[in-house]
Amino acid sequence: MGSLFRSEEVCLAQLFLQSASAYSCISELGERGLLEFRDLNPKVSPFQRRFVGEVRRCEEMEKTFTFLQQELRAAGRVPGPCPESPRAPAAREALRVQEQSEQLAQELREVSRNRASLRGRLRDMRQYLHVLREGQRFTSLPAPLGSPARPRALSEREPILDPSLHQHLERKINFVAGVIHPWRVSAFERLLWRACRGYLVASFVEMPEPMEDPATGESITWVIFLISYWGEQIGQKIRKISDCFHCQVYPYPESEASRADTMTRLHGEIQELSMTLEETEKYLAEVLDKVVLALPTWRVQVQKMKAIYLVLNQCSFDVTEKCLIAEVWCPVQDLTQVQDALRQGSYQSGSSVECFVQRVPTSESPPTLIRTNKFTAGFQNIVDAYGVASYQEVNPAPYAIITFPFIFAIMFGDVGHGLLMFLFALWMVLYEDSPRLRQGTNEIWLTFFEGRYLILLMGAFSIYTGFIYNECFSKATAIFPSAWSVATMANHSSWSSEYLATHGSLTLDPNVTGVFRGPYPFGIDPIWSLATNHLNFLNSFKMKMSVVLGIVHMGFGVILGVFNHVHFQQRHRLVLEFLPEMIFLLALFGYLVFLIFYKWIKFSAVDSRVAPSILIHFIDMFLFTSNPENLPLYPGQVPVQTVLVVLALASVPVLLLGTPLYRWCRQRAPRTGGLTAGAVPMQPLARGEQEPLLEGQEAGNSVNATKEDVESGGHSPDAEHLDFAEIFMHQAIHTIEYCLGCVSNTASYLRLWALSLAHAQLSEVLWTMVMRNGFVGLSYVGGVVLVPVFAAFAVLTVAILLVMEGLSAFLHALRLHWVEFQNKFYVGAGYKLCPFAFAPDTWE
Repeated sequence: MGSLFRSEEVCLAQLFLQSASAYSCISELGERGLLEFRDLNPKVSPFQRRFVGEVRRCEEMEKTFTFLQQELRAAGRVPGPCPESPRAPAAREALRVQEQSEQLAQELREVSRNRASLRGRLRDMRQYLHVLREGQRFTSLPAPLGSPARPRALSEREPILDPSLHQHLERKINFVAGVIHPWRVSAFERLLWRACRGYLVASFVEMPEPMEDPATGESITWVIFLISYWGEQIGQKIRKISDCFHCQVYPYPESEASRADTMTRLHGEIQELSMTLEETEKYLAEVLDKVVLALPTWRVQVQKMKAIYLVLNQCSFDVTEKCLIAEVWCPVQDLTQVQDALRQGSYQSGSSVECFVQRVPTSESPPTLIRTNKFTAGFQNIVDAYGVASYQEVNPAPYAIITFPFIFAIMFGDVGHGLLMFLFALWMVLYEDSPRLRQGTNEIWLTFFEGRYLILLMGAFSIYTGFIYNECFSKATAIFPSAWSVATMANHSSWSSEYLATHGSLTLDPNVTGVFRGPYPFGIDPIWSLATNHLNFLNSFKMKMSVVLGIVHMGFGVILGVFNHVHFQQRHRLVLEFLPEMIFLLALFGYLVFLIFYKWIKFSAVDSRVAPSILIHFIDMFLFTSNPENLPLYPGQVPVQTVLVVLALASVPVLLLGTPLYRWCRQRAPRTGGLTAGAVPMQPLARGEQEPLLEGQEAGNSVNATKEDVESGGHSPDAEHLDFAEIFMHQAIHTIEYCLGCVSNTASYLRLWALSLAHAQLSEVLWTMVMRNGFVGLSYVGGVVLVPVFAAFAVLTVAILLVMEGLSAFLHALRLHWVEFQNKFYVGAGYKLCPFAFAPDTWE
């Protein structure tokens, strides 16, 4: 948790890896996720690097895995996630994985091809059998002698040829039989009639059972056709038309005996093919079982292996090519773990020479590393959305854990609404390990789920501020007895029956003894919800509360800048920047907070009518005048205010010119061999560490720095020259932004008052226009109407007050932290440390 307040110390280091153990060492480092590797070959094409062959082999295996995955999906199987994270395979094991995967892929191809062939043959045989069965009905012999005479009415089932007329025919009758897609039947029949001039007889009938379409894979009911014709030329036309319509044509035996023999033979072949297909399906299922078991592990292993070779491609070789050199950003406290990982990797590879790590001095700003957990991650993401913290800059996230939900709750204060939000977040927290919640596909839901702890605190703080405002779904609750007594007022006043009849509203005088018995124990007295001046009272209270909280919040941000000045050893900024900023803020707006509290304490109900206006006093303070009609709050108020304004104005030139003049004087001072002001100190070597081992390498330079980079990298005396005009311009912008920002930012905090008032009024309007109408029903009608009314009230409450108002308050709280709070001390110009680590299995 120490790094949450300030990013961890990160150093630049070099890894010296033996060629034989480099793969194992990178694998071990990837399992631990400690280092961010830098590319030492930026000008080398990816296709020209040393391990491009190994990367291509991994990609070929991934293609094989993709084919296996597609076969599993085609079979209706989905491989599950890898039960445990396997380590990256060694070279020999990788070859075994490649051979086994290719062997399984080849078996799947062959088995799938055989199964498709068997299915096609079986489908053709079944279609042929149906064609013969249906054709038998059209061309069957007449009934034997003695049977009743067949009626002469023609039908589709009537035999095409009458055997009694067969002896009178001079030409031989031929047949064309087959199946056609049902969508093509009408066009096929019309074309046959037009092309053959009626010299044919065609019959169509649907197949008794649906079969698969080999082109689309859909199950359709084919149409069987049987065409009888005279003449060879007509037969050629019929066959050509059948080919054009993609009809499946089968040979049709002329005699009934041969047709019976063919049907018997087809029955036997169909049974044999069915048994063969069943055995093929069983063997295919066995192969798919092997794939389901092995594929999750293989794909994780190949992913890791590919990632390792991509990292090795970023390393450089020394002149002997026996050692790889990697350059990494490493957290200082993890250096011992890195050395242990290198030692473990060398041991696993069987190398006799251990790899080692050494720190390298650098003037480059290191990346930012802030370790978080599931609770602090949401708040850190809010800060990082504005900008990643600069290296070792004060991190606003730990303070936002309290201030962000509290500022949100000021605008969203309601016990009922806060309780609903708290329960929703509590449900997500209690079931956060549920895969159903974590693996959702809705982006909005995932956003809510990632910020569940933030929503939990926002709901809890909203309940607290709801008790302060004494609002629960816009209605006040009498937790304690009211401090105002109407009976006492009635007993000590001249309220007659006529007076009560003519006055719809009555005024309670707190100056009458016993009418007001002191402040309410906690929050706002519930009697104010019945008062006609309720809104005026809350306006004054919330407006002053917003100003007080805003100035305290901004002052806290200025104080946090002290920790940056001390940490970066810029103590001159404590006097030249922090002190003028605090004087300017406290002399003007801190004094306004003092006036608010002083008036609250000084004036009571007895003399409240003669209480002066703070706003007029604050305006007169800037005009250096006094208003006789507005009495002073305390003796000597005008001289005190004059002194405060003069101090605030005097702090502006100090803030504007202090730092530029100081740095200019430091630059003109004679050099003593130390660093100049503003220069970033180089990281010292740890005690006992070795010097850089590369020949020709200069201290403080990266291993991939060229001569030109060193000459222009800021190490020469000319590079230390400070441009006074640029420094003055930056300081002038900062001064103007701060001084004007104190005014605008203070006014910006009034959004706490505005949104709190809007939320309360919207909640009251929703109650008045929806729920109250359900309670005013008469007799049994009220109970019946109350059910849909409450449903409408609940839906509107969730949709408008919780979702829309909650999002609005969230965005305003976000703006107050980004603009009004963080700009007092936070730069946010850093970049994250992205350590090399094997990501979870996301391969699809």
